[in-house]
Amino acid sequence: MDPHLLLFLLLSTSSLSGIEPAATFKLTNLCRQTIWPGLLSGANTAQLPTTGFALRPGKSRTIPIPAGWSGRIWGRTLCATGADGKFTCLTADCGSGKVECGGSGAKPPATLVEFTLNGADGLDFYDVSLVDGYNLPMLAFPQKVTRGGCGATGCLIDLNGACPKELKVVARGKGRVGGVACMSACEAFGDPRFCCAGEYSTPETCSPSVYSLFFKYACPRSYSYAYDDKTSTYTCANTDYTIVFCPRPYTSQEVLGRRKDGASLPLVNKTSMYWPSRHPNGAFSSVR
Repeated sequence: MDPHLLLFLLLSTSSLSGIEPAATFKLTNLCRQTIWPGLLSGANTAQLPTTGFALRPGKSRTIPIPAGWSGRIWGRTLCATGADGKFTCLTADCGSGKVECGGSGAKPPATLVEFTLNGADGLDFYDVSLVDGYNLPMLAFPQKVTRGGCGATGCLIDLNGACPKELKVVARGKGRVGGVACMSACEAFGDPRFCCAGEYSTPETCSPSVYSLFFKYACPRSYSYAYDDKTSTYTCANTDYTIVFCPRPYTSQEVLGRRKDGASLPLVNKTSMYWPSRHPNGAFSSVR
Protein backbone atom coordinates (compact mmCIF):
# COMPACT_ATOMS: atom_id res chain seq x y z
CA MET A 1 0.00 0.00 0.00
CA ASP A 2 1.12 3.54 -0.70
CA PRO A 3 2.74 4.65 2.60
CA HIS A 4 1.07 8.05 2.29
CA LEU A 5 -2.37 6.40 2.03
CA LEU A 6 -1.51 4.02 4.90
CA LEU A 7 -0.65 6.95 7.18
CA PHE A 8 -3.86 8.68 6.12
CA LEU A 9 -5.99 5.62 6.98
CA LEU A 10 -4.24 5.04 10.32
CA LEU A 11 -5.35 8.48 11.44
CA SER A 12 -9.00 7.63 10.91
CA THR A 13 -11.19 6.53 13.79
CA SER A 14 -13.79 3.80 13.96
CA SER A 15 -17.15 4.08 12.20
CA LEU A 16 -19.59 6.47 13.84
CA SER A 17 -22.69 5.79 11.78
CA GLY A 18 -25.80 7.43 13.12
CA ILE A 19 -23.94 10.25 14.88
CA GLU A 20 -25.03 13.80 14.08
CA PRO A 21 -22.82 15.60 11.51
CA ALA A 22 -19.74 17.15 13.09
CA ALA A 23 -18.85 19.40 10.15
CA THR A 24 -19.89 20.47 6.69
CA PHE A 25 -17.94 20.63 3.44
CA LYS A 26 -19.00 23.35 1.01
CA LEU A 27 -18.02 22.35 -2.54
CA THR A 28 -17.90 25.21 -5.06
CA ASN A 29 -17.30 25.00 -8.81
CA LEU A 30 -15.52 28.02 -10.32
CA CYS A 31 -14.62 26.15 -13.52
CA ARG A 32 -16.20 27.26 -16.78
CA GLN A 33 -17.75 23.84 -17.28
CA THR A 34 -19.73 21.38 -15.18
CA ILE A 35 -17.69 19.00 -13.04
CA TRP A 36 -18.81 15.91 -11.18
CA PRO A 37 -17.34 15.67 -7.65
CA GLY A 38 -16.65 12.18 -6.38
CA LEU A 39 -16.55 11.30 -2.67
CA LEU A 40 -15.01 8.18 -1.11
CA SER A 41 -15.16 7.27 2.58
CA GLY A 42 -12.16 5.56 4.16
CA ALA A 43 -12.15 2.16 5.84
CA ASN A 44 -14.33 1.87 8.96
CA THR A 45 -15.76 5.32 8.29
CA ALA A 46 -19.38 6.41 8.09
CA GLN A 47 -20.72 6.83 4.56
CA LEU A 48 -21.73 10.24 3.23
CA PRO A 49 -25.24 11.07 1.97
CA THR A 50 -23.83 11.29 -1.58
CA THR A 51 -20.87 9.74 -3.37
CA GLY A 52 -21.11 11.80 -6.56
CA PHE A 53 -23.15 14.50 -8.27
CA ALA A 54 -23.05 17.15 -10.98
CA LEU A 55 -21.94 20.66 -10.04
CA ARG A 56 -22.56 23.36 -12.62
CA PRO A 57 -20.32 26.42 -13.07
CA GLY A 58 -20.72 28.96 -10.27
CA LYS A 59 -22.75 26.57 -8.12
CA SER A 60 -22.08 25.20 -4.63
CA ARG A 61 -23.33 22.28 -2.59
CA THR A 62 -22.88 21.72 1.14
CA ILE A 63 -22.39 18.16 2.39
CA PRO A 64 -22.93 17.16 6.06
CA ILE A 65 -19.93 15.18 7.32
CA PRO A 66 -20.14 12.60 10.15
CA ALA A 67 -17.90 12.83 13.20
CA GLY A 68 -14.61 11.00 12.74
CA TRP A 69 -15.01 10.82 8.96
CA SER A 70 -12.01 10.17 6.73
CA GLY A 71 -11.92 10.01 2.97
CA ARG A 72 -11.21 11.65 -0.35
CA ILE A 73 -12.95 14.16 -2.63
CA TRP A 74 -12.07 14.91 -6.24
CA GLY A 75 -13.53 16.39 -9.41
CA ARG A 76 -14.39 14.38 -12.53
CA THR A 77 -14.27 16.17 -15.87
CA LEU A 78 -15.53 15.69 -19.42
CA CYS A 79 -18.29 13.30 -18.42
CA ALA A 80 -21.24 11.92 -20.41
CA THR A 81 -23.72 9.06 -20.56
CA GLY A 82 -22.99 6.75 -23.49
CA ALA A 83 -25.33 4.85 -25.78
CA ASP A 84 -25.00 1.88 -23.43
CA GLY A 85 -26.45 3.97 -20.60
CA LYS A 86 -23.18 4.06 -18.66
CA PHE A 87 -21.90 7.32 -17.21
CA THR A 88 -18.16 7.80 -17.75
CA CYS A 89 -15.64 10.62 -17.36
CA LEU A 90 -12.47 11.29 -19.29
CA THR A 91 -10.55 12.24 -16.14
CA ALA A 92 -10.80 10.90 -12.56
CA ASP A 93 -13.59 8.45 -13.45
CA CYS A 94 -14.63 6.20 -10.56
CA GLY A 95 -15.75 3.35 -12.80
CA SER A 96 -19.21 2.92 -11.31
CA GLY A 97 -20.99 3.65 -14.59
CA LYS A 98 -23.18 6.10 -12.67
CA VAL A 99 -23.00 9.66 -11.40
CA GLU A 100 -22.81 8.25 -7.86
CA CYS A 101 -19.45 6.53 -7.32
CA GLY A 102 -20.89 4.09 -4.79
CA GLY A 103 -17.67 3.32 -2.93
CA SER A 104 -15.24 3.46 -5.86
CA GLY A 105 -12.25 5.80 -5.96
CA ALA A 106 -10.83 8.00 -8.68
CA LYS A 107 -8.84 6.52 -11.53
CA PRO A 108 -5.52 8.41 -11.75
CA PRO A 109 -4.54 10.99 -12.66
CA ALA A 110 -6.68 12.97 -10.23
CA THR A 111 -6.23 15.88 -7.85
CA LEU A 112 -7.41 14.69 -4.43
CA VAL A 113 -8.36 16.46 -1.22
CA GLU A 114 -8.03 14.11 1.75
CA PHE A 115 -9.49 14.47 5.24
CA THR A 116 -9.39 12.75 8.60
CA LEU A 117 -11.67 14.51 11.09
CA ASN A 118 -11.11 14.34 14.84
CA GLY A 119 -7.86 12.42 14.58
CA ALA A 120 -4.88 12.59 16.93
CA ASP A 121 -5.28 15.19 19.70
CA GLY A 122 -8.79 15.92 18.39
CA LEU A 123 -7.42 17.63 15.27
CA ASP A 124 -8.65 17.37 11.70
CA PHE A 125 -5.89 16.37 9.27
CA TYR A 126 -6.24 17.39 5.63
CA ASP A 127 -4.20 17.79 2.47
CA VAL A 128 -4.47 18.27 -1.29
CA SER A 129 -2.55 15.48 -3.00
CA LEU A 130 -0.94 15.31 -6.43
CA VAL A 131 0.63 11.93 -5.60
CA ASP A 132 -1.88 10.29 -7.97
CA GLY A 133 -1.37 12.99 -10.59
CA TYR A 134 -3.41 16.07 -11.42
CA ASN A 135 -6.56 16.92 -13.36
CA LEU A 136 -8.04 20.07 -11.77
CA PRO A 137 -6.94 23.01 -9.63
CA MET A 138 -8.35 22.61 -6.11
CA LEU A 139 -8.28 24.65 -2.92
CA ALA A 140 -9.28 23.49 0.58
CA PHE A 141 -9.45 25.68 3.67
CA PRO A 142 -11.19 25.82 7.06
CA GLN A 143 -14.02 28.31 7.32
CA LYS A 144 -12.61 29.62 10.59
CA VAL A 145 -9.17 29.55 12.20
CA THR A 146 -9.21 27.58 15.43
CA ARG A 147 -6.77 25.25 17.13
CA GLY A 148 -4.03 23.79 14.92
CA GLY A 149 -2.29 25.07 11.81
CA CYS A 150 -5.61 25.79 10.03
CA GLY A 151 -3.85 26.58 6.76
CA ALA A 152 -5.32 26.86 3.30
CA THR A 153 -3.87 24.26 0.97
CA GLY A 154 -4.20 23.16 -2.61
CA CYS A 155 -3.02 23.63 -6.16
CA LEU A 156 -4.47 26.86 -7.53
CA ILE A 157 -3.17 26.72 -11.09
CA ASP A 158 -3.82 24.66 -14.20
CA LEU A 159 -0.86 22.33 -14.76
CA ASN A 160 -2.34 20.49 -17.74
CA GLY A 161 -0.79 22.81 -20.31
CA ALA A 162 2.65 22.87 -18.67
CA CYS A 163 2.68 19.13 -17.87
CA PRO A 164 5.81 17.33 -19.13
CA LYS A 165 5.13 15.57 -22.43
CA GLU A 166 5.83 12.13 -21.00
CA LEU A 167 3.19 12.66 -18.28
CA LYS A 168 0.54 14.53 -20.25
CA VAL A 169 -2.91 13.06 -20.95
CA VAL A 170 -4.35 14.64 -24.09
CA ALA A 171 -7.79 14.59 -25.66
CA ARG A 172 -9.19 15.66 -29.01
CA GLY A 173 -12.27 17.81 -29.24
CA LYS A 174 -13.76 20.31 -31.67
CA GLY A 175 -10.77 20.16 -33.98
CA ARG A 176 -8.05 20.64 -31.38
CA VAL A 177 -5.86 18.61 -29.05
CA GLY A 178 -5.40 19.67 -25.44
CA GLY A 179 -3.99 18.42 -22.17
CA VAL A 180 -6.73 17.28 -19.79
CA ALA A 181 -4.66 15.69 -17.01
CA CYS A 182 -1.08 15.13 -15.85
CA MET A 183 0.03 11.68 -14.68
CA SER A 184 2.33 11.01 -11.77
CA ALA A 185 5.72 9.55 -12.66
CA CYS A 186 4.73 6.38 -10.79
CA GLU A 187 1.72 5.86 -13.06
CA ALA A 188 3.59 6.83 -16.21
CA PHE A 189 6.68 4.68 -15.72
CA GLY A 190 5.90 2.15 -12.96
CA ASP A 191 9.41 2.62 -11.59
CA PRO A 192 9.72 1.77 -7.85
CA ARG A 193 11.88 4.87 -7.39
CA PHE A 194 8.95 7.07 -8.41
CA CYS A 195 6.36 4.93 -6.57
CA CYS A 196 8.24 4.75 -3.24
CA ALA A 197 7.86 0.98 -3.48
CA GLY A 198 10.10 -2.06 -2.93
CA GLU A 199 13.58 -1.03 -1.85
CA TYR A 200 12.46 2.61 -2.08
CA SER A 201 9.59 2.26 0.41
CA THR A 202 11.00 4.35 3.27
CA PRO A 203 11.54 8.10 3.72
CA GLU A 204 15.28 7.47 3.71
CA THR A 205 15.30 5.70 0.33
CA CYS A 206 12.54 7.55 -1.55
CA SER A 207 13.38 11.12 -2.47
CA PRO A 208 11.63 13.75 -4.59
CA SER A 209 12.10 13.25 -8.32
CA VAL A 210 12.35 15.81 -11.09
CA TYR A 211 8.71 15.01 -11.84
CA SER A 212 7.40 15.43 -8.29
CA LEU A 213 9.35 18.68 -8.07
CA PHE A 214 7.44 19.93 -11.12
CA PHE A 215 4.24 19.67 -9.04
CA LYS A 216 5.88 21.00 -5.87
CA TYR A 217 7.37 24.04 -7.61
CA ALA A 218 3.99 25.21 -8.87
CA CYS A 219 1.94 24.18 -5.83
CA PRO A 220 4.22 24.36 -2.75
CA ARG A 221 1.60 23.26 -0.18
CA SER A 222 0.36 20.20 -2.08
CA TYR A 223 1.56 16.63 -1.64
CA SER A 224 3.96 15.87 -4.49
CA TYR A 225 5.22 12.39 -3.51
CA ALA A 226 4.54 9.82 -0.79
CA TYR A 227 6.82 11.28 1.90
CA ASP A 228 5.97 14.94 1.47
CA ASP A 229 4.19 15.12 4.85
CA LYS A 230 6.11 17.93 6.56
CA THR A 231 5.10 20.61 4.07
CA SER A 232 1.76 19.24 2.93
CA THR A 233 -0.41 18.07 5.86
CA TYR A 234 -2.49 20.69 7.67
CA THR A 235 -4.54 20.57 10.86
CA CYS A 236 -7.47 22.39 12.39
CA ALA A 237 -10.30 21.61 14.84
CA ASN A 238 -14.01 22.24 15.32
CA THR A 239 -14.69 23.94 12.01
CA ASP A 240 -16.34 23.48 8.62
CA TYR A 241 -14.39 23.43 5.35
CA THR A 242 -14.67 24.91 1.89
CA ILE A 243 -13.39 23.05 -1.19
CA VAL A 244 -13.11 25.05 -4.42
CA PHE A 245 -12.60 23.61 -7.90
CA CYS A 246 -10.70 25.94 -10.27
CA PRO A 247 -10.05 28.68 -7.69
CA ARG A 248 -8.90 32.05 -9.02
CA PRO A 249 -5.20 32.28 -8.04
CA TYR A 250 -4.93 36.02 -7.43
CA THR A 251 -8.32 36.33 -5.74
CA SER A 252 -7.72 33.31 -3.51
CA GLN A 253 -4.33 34.56 -2.37
CA GLU A 254 -5.68 38.03 -1.63
CA VAL A 255 -8.62 36.74 0.43
CA LEU A 256 -6.65 34.07 2.28
CA GLY A 257 -3.72 36.41 2.79
CA ARG A 258 -5.82 38.36 5.29
CA ARG A 259 -5.95 35.28 7.51
CA LYS A 260 -3.00 34.25 9.66
CA ASP A 261 -2.73 30.53 9.05
CA GLY A 262 0.90 30.10 10.09
CA ALA A 263 1.87 28.12 6.98
CA SER A 264 5.50 28.64 6.00
CA LEU A 265 5.03 27.98 2.28
CA PRO A 266 3.06 30.12 -0.20
CA LEU A 267 0.01 28.69 -1.92
CA VAL A 268 1.59 29.26 -5.34
CA ASN A 269 5.07 29.98 -6.60
CA LYS A 270 5.20 33.74 -7.15
CA THR A 271 7.52 33.38 -10.13
CA SER A 272 4.61 31.92 -12.12
CA MET A 273 2.36 34.11 -14.26
CA TYR A 274 -1.31 33.42 -14.83
CA TRP A 275 -3.26 33.73 -18.03
CA PRO A 276 -6.82 32.66 -18.88
CA SER A 277 -6.55 29.18 -20.34
CA ARG A 278 -8.40 27.43 -23.10
CA HIS A 279 -8.20 24.07 -21.42
CA PRO A 280 -11.40 21.99 -21.11
CA ASN A 281 -11.68 22.60 -17.38
CA GLY A 282 -11.66 26.35 -17.98
CA ALA A 283 -9.18 27.08 -15.20
CA PHE A 284 -5.85 28.88 -15.49
CA SER A 285 -2.54 28.09 -17.20
CA SER A 286 0.88 28.47 -15.64
CA VAL A 287 3.55 30.19 -17.71
CA ARG A 288 7.10 30.68 -16.50
